Amino acid sequence: MSTMAGIQGQVLEVTVVGCQKLKDTEWFSRQDPYVVLEYSSSRHRTRTCTDGGKNAVFQEKFMFTLLEGLRDLKVAVWNSNTLSTDDFIGNATIQLQKVLSQGYDDCTWTLQTKTGRFAGEVRLILHYAGAKKHNYGSAPSAPNAPQVPQYSAPPSASPYSSPPYTGPSLYPQVQQYPHPPSGYPPAAAYPPQPSAYPPPSTSAYPPVPSAYPPPPPSSTYPPSPYPPQQSYYPQGPYPGQYPPPPPY
Repeated sequence: MSTMAGIQGQVLEVTVVGCQKLKDTEWFSRQDPYVVLEYSSSRHRTRTCTDGGKNAVFQEKFMFTLLEGLRDLKVAVWNSNTLSTDDFIGNATIQLQKVLSQGYDDCTWTLQTKTGRFAGEVRLILHYAGAKKHNYGSAPSAPNAPQVPQYSAPPSASPYSSPPYTGPSLYPQVQQYPHPPSGYPPAAAYPPQPSAYPPPSTSAYPPVPSAYPPPPPSSTYPPSPYPPQQSYYPQGPYPGQYPPPPPY
């Protein structure tokens, strides 16, 4: 077995074979599934399998450049809608330990909904030429599979020429509704109106004298009472202490 060291910059080949037992998100028609793969910042999607329903076949191959320390691949399945947002069906995280050590992995992975329930299965075939020792060197990239009756888009000329996927994220997002346009034009659409009255002038009238004379200057407030108040408590033998201590 290889130690899976030195995968930085190596190429991982991923073939999306198909899906089965998918959760049905349509009420009156057959759903149109497609698969999204994501590794680090690289994202690719298959073409839509029109009327694929619960069992869809893709047979599409994608290439990813491996990064040291990142050993899992994310996969999600969506239902394509024309007049509304695509429906999230399920997702899974694919562990790459086997393919990195043996060079080949053909496995069916369970999909889960956003609440953790069973959402179907997706079959992927993984190839990694950088594995030093494996028993699958002569394995085909994908077995023969039945042809799909119809696709919404024709396959590309080369299996590696599909552009990076720029559609929805692998995980469902909260749908945002746009705010309705305001029935009034913006405030900047109206020119500023001149004031009907001249601005008030502070120098048109003399200042009004105060109705009260200024208080006499004093350094303390409030003034001490007059006449001076006499203390109600007798002075004891210990000045400054009240009450005086009891006699011994």
